Amino acid sequence: MAEVSATDSNNGGSIARVEKALLAFGLDSPIKRFGASTRTSADAAAAIGCEVAQIAKSLIFRARNTNLPVLVIASGSNRVDERKVEAALGERIAKADADFVRNQTGFAIGGVAPVGHTGPVKVFIDRDLQQYDVIWAAAGSPHAVFRLSPAELERITGGQVADIKP
Repeated sequence: MAEVSATDSNNGGSIARVEKALLAFGLDSPIKRFGASTRTSADAAAAIGCEVAQIAKSLIFRARNTNLPVLVIASGSNRVDERKVEAALGERIAKADADFVRNQTGFAIGGVAPVGHTGPVKVFIDRDLQQYDVIWAAAGSPHAVFRLSPAELERITGGQVADIKP
């Protein structure tokens, strides 16, 4: 897939919000935009030319009691054990629908970034991402990603590293 430089007009605001957040954290990581979707971990890895496991996929859940959005950033090759997330959170979770994701984070499903949310989000980071020097995360659009290290991901999200795979 070819990288494109034009701003995705549908997601330009979301991408700009991520760019601004990255700069605020002192992370100089240019956002790469692609003509084809990077919505799935496999699509993103193919576009970037990395392993699927290096994709930091963002999954939003809804805490059942507090209605807080819970962001799980998982290795692209891993499934998420919701019971382990619940244990780490101390509260039951439910799958979040597209409206909840958009209303709580400001992002559309497939483009949820680890930073730049429009409201507070509780973050858990898959321990398996720690084995890589470089990982890639969504940048506010299903066509945009950025590069960072696992330590940078932890620093900019304030996320808790956890064992979340089955």
